[in-house]
Amino acid sequence: MPDFDYRILLVNTYAAFNARAIDEVLTTMHPDVDWPNGWEGGRVIGHEAVRDYWTRQWAVLDPRVEPLRFETDPIGHIVVDVHQVVKDPSGSILSDGMVQHVYQFEDGLVRRMDIRHI
Repeated sequence: MPDFDYRILLVNTYAAFNARAIDEVLTTMHPDVDWPNGWEGGRVIGHEAVRDYWTRQWAVLDPRVEPLRFETDPIGHIVVDVHQVVKDPSGSILSDGMVQHVYQFEDGLVRRMDIRHI
């Protein structure tokens, strides 16, 4: 699948994440996706673990992510510059900044994502 298709897939995935459409986001992920737990630390593996992580996170945090730039690194990973704003349940901003999300794909699905703080 060409890089352009990954870009479209990821733009739609970020929109679904921001809409809290977990099932829609999970359709873009490999069944054994390896996902960072950016909130508590560590990693979660698989759809149900990602669902559980996000459900717990969204109960206490309101993260919004906006992809701003996409590139493919020399080893084929898709690197996305992301503006991330995290609010508490009352709407107070806890953090507002840039991160990079680095994606590995397998069979057209997200196999792994890593977060780089920039």
